[in-house]
Amino acid sequence: MIADELSIRDDFPPLGYDAWKAKAVADLKGVPFEKKLVGHTDDGIALQPLYTAESRPSAHDPSGFPGSPPFTRGMTALGRAPGGWDVRQEVADAEPAAANAAALAHLRQGATSIELKLDAAARAGLDADDPGAAGLCGREGVAASSLGELRQALDGVHFVGQAVSLDAGAAYLPAAALLAALWGERGAEGPGAEGPGAEGPGARGAFGADPLGALLRDGSLPLPLETALEQMADLAAWTAAHQPAVTAVRVSTAVYHDAGSSSVQDLAFALATAVLYLRAMTAAGLSLEAAAGQITFHETVGCKFFQAIAKLRALRTLWARVMEACGADVRGAASPRLVVETSRRVITHRAPWVNLLRSTAACFAGAVGGADAIITLPMDAALGAGDDLTRRLARNTQVILQEECRLGEVVDPAGGSWFLESLSDEMAEKAWALFREIEAEGGMARAAASGRIGARVAAVEQRREKDIATRRAAITGVSAHPDVFEDELSRPAPDYAALRAAAAGRQAAWRRERRDADPCAALRGVLAEPRRGSGELTAAAVAAARSGATIAELTAALAGPVSGRVGARVAALPARPYAAAYEQLRDLVDAYAEAHGGERPKVFLARLGAPKEYLARATWAQDFVEAGGFEPLSAEGPVEAQADACAASGARVAVICSSDARYATDVADVAPRLHAAGVRVVVLAGNPGADEARYRAAGVDRFIFVRCDVLETLRALLHEAGVL
Repeated sequence: MIADELSIRDDFPPLGYDAWKAKAVADLKGVPFEKKLVGHTDDGIALQPLYTAESRPSAHDPSGFPGSPPFTRGMTALGRAPGGWDVRQEVADAEPAAANAAALAHLRQGATSIELKLDAAARAGLDADDPGAAGLCGREGVAASSLGELRQALDGVHFVGQAVSLDAGAAYLPAAALLAALWGERGAEGPGAEGPGAEGPGARGAFGADPLGALLRDGSLPLPLETALEQMADLAAWTAAHQPAVTAVRVSTAVYHDAGSSSVQDLAFALATAVLYLRAMTAAGLSLEAAAGQITFHETVGCKFFQAIAKLRALRTLWARVMEACGADVRGAASPRLVVETSRRVITHRAPWVNLLRSTAACFAGAVGGADAIITLPMDAALGAGDDLTRRLARNTQVILQEECRLGEVVDPAGGSWFLESLSDEMAEKAWALFREIEAEGGMARAAASGRIGARVAAVEQRREKDIATRRAAITGVSAHPDVFEDELSRPAPDYAALRAAAAGRQAAWRRERRDADPCAALRGVLAEPRRGSGELTAAAVAAARSGATIAELTAALAGPVSGRVGARVAALPARPYAAAYEQLRDLVDAYAEAHGGERPKVFLARLGAPKEYLARATWAQDFVEAGGFEPLSAEGPVEAQADACAASGARVAVICSSDARYATDVADVAPRLHAAGVRVVVLAGNPGADEARYRAAGVDRFIFVRCDVLETLRALLHEAGVL
């Protein structure tokens, strides 16, 4: 008789964690549980195979609700619903006209704000006609150094409704002055400003002042760090008074992330930098709450989305703890604006379509982790600013997640996950310990100047590079499952000389046509005053920008007299893309092939026995050698036929692929035949174990197996093939 009610508990009674673990240990048949089933993050946090309610005893704490301290689950009870997050896209086209077209296309087709990235020359405080701008003008951003060029780049953008944020590097105050002057022209000045539109609602956006981040990325600032912090604080004071919907200060983890930092390091460095900036702003007269309100956290996240989600949630917890330690009103001051950008270091040049998946995972993490704004990079970001298709795909990644998946309508989707709650807590505790360590060393500025920040990041990156070299950390499409015959996505190389000449021409015309021959005279006067009001320096810089001052002129004026100009210098943190080592090998092989009529170095796969014997290792070996750019070849038939095919192919490297049992009987016959066919290096696919000496005596030169050093092996094989 069928029961009236079905109860799954009758067939599947609940089991405790201990019973589950005992069964798992038994099934492992002697392999240690911790070795096989417990993973670890770069920070040493154990990732358990199973989490239960006991994993997080504080799960029932009422303070853990969204909108309640410590704000791990979000700053408000309703999260971002119903508006969702701000869909922000980067604009980095070199020509102002092209940048304008890209910005308007983004805003018409789904983006709600833009981030304008200035080129390397402007970020260094140089105009195009400065000798130091050679090779920098138009590189990695918009060549816009004057109000006229900025006006052209942002023509048609509705500043009150569409936010504009700046990425201007060391030239944050000159660039902010230009943008503020443009807002004034367009009637987007907020309450308290002078001029037309001063009582209007004001513009929305961010000036992005991050002097320490700029120093660590470029290795230098045009003025001492202490002075840069004072000017950042002055900008914050002016912004608080004149543009209430704008933030002045950015705390970015991009420079650390791109150099290889871990999630815990990102969090600790962000906290230590934010505290450094808080001290500068409060010293300039801002209240702690007002200073905190001027900070935007700019977090870079990769495609390990569980760790990325936990990192973003932990950041809110940590910031609330900082505010509490500083004596601020936690509810009033612990509401950080959080901008998430998808990672550049995981973007590959090879197999660029896989980057769509990487950016989607990172974007998903940003949405679930509670970002206020998200920037998704185009899949071809490694090649430049992207084209219409790749920009559209990047933008629509967000639009689909927001409007079709409706992620923005769920309050803290990660809430209640024992795994993510535990991981968020552990990250927060480790980051807090590292933050306190940095503070005990004298703070973030001293730690950066001493090289300790770089050393900490390098230690993590070295471990990661070992994992990448051994393919413990696989890079899909590059180190794993590559295609040496893929159609390479390429972009024409920018003509930086022509870009610089065009920009120099625009700036020369701008200087001829401006009203004031010396627009920075008043600014230099304000800078010379021993005591000046809070925000007065920025107000003078904005006035100079209105009078026609360029970024280089503003930078020189703000740096003070030439005789006393001594800028900050530190060891820059180098960008370390994940796939760089493999892609360098592929580039060398491509150059070799181009120089040899399209002929690539070849590897012959000697497949012994039946398919069931060789297929697994042959597939794995083909994947292995293609990661180095080799063309894999093989043939059917007995050993003699394969040796003949190998000789005809001209391959200098051969890999024997089969089972351990077949190796025991056939290697001694096959290896000499391959050498006789002209092969310089015979490789055996598989770990030889105790039989290594016997196989070497038979003619095997190398062995490839899981967790061997793939990069070192590929370099050696390419050397034998005549490529290196």
